[in-house]
Amino acid sequence: MILDHVSKWFSKRTTHSFKEAFINWAKRKSVRTQQFQALNDVSFTIHEGESVAVMGLNGSGKSTTLKMVSGVLLPDEGKVRTRGRVAGLIEVGAGFHPDLTGRENVFLNAAILGMSEKETKERFDQIVEFSEIGDFIDQAVKHYSSGMFMRLAFSVAIHVELDVLLVDEVLGVGDAPFRAKCNAKLREMSENGVTMMIVSHSAGQVRELCSRGIVIRKGKVVFDGHIDDALDVLNGK
Repeated sequence: MILDHVSKWFSKRTTHSFKEAFINWAKRKSVRTQQFQALNDVSFTIHEGESVAVMGLNGSGKSTTLKMVSGVLLPDEGKVRTRGRVAGLIEVGAGFHPDLTGRENVFLNAAILGMSEKETKERFDQIVEFSEIGDFIDQAVKHYSSGMFMRLAFSVAIHVELDVLLVDEVLGVGDAPFRAKCNAKLREMSENGVTMMIVSHSAGQVRELCSRGIVIRKGKVVFDGHIDDALDVLNGK
């Protein structure tokens, strides 16, 4: 996986309310926008089988980085290169339709991640068992808690035959025993050669799962090295 001089801008509108926007529209007055640079010339390479933590304060650009790798966002400058099948747990409930049942969403989400219907049917029981959703699998997911969303989304993603797994804070949702179960599964996947990028504010989790840390500050990479040193930089030591 390679990020080669990647930059990304977003438009930030100065209008803050519907009323103000309507008045501007009625007066044929254009709404001014400002450009906010979320990523600024970001470059790094992650080799096959590496587990890397991407860290930074809120708004630093770490989630934008993962969305670039997943293909959810495209860079305005630079290039992103990945090899193999990429699965992302970037937002709780992403790829789920609220009016469909958990069962239906398993097939929908698995298809989005590139699994065939045959593959999904073969792994369906394993997905449900790992998620611990039980009888809720046939209820509409709009009635699920955020923890239930995370359990099912994580379970689908880890049962895909993938080469790269992206995880963005979603494992902060749910109870401690299930988080421990997820971490154990991630360690197993890493040992089996899956490349992982993990965004987490948990020092314990990234120390457990990652040997390398990339620290991003205001859209720029300020450190890339051993996970202990990266945590020191993150904490201002």
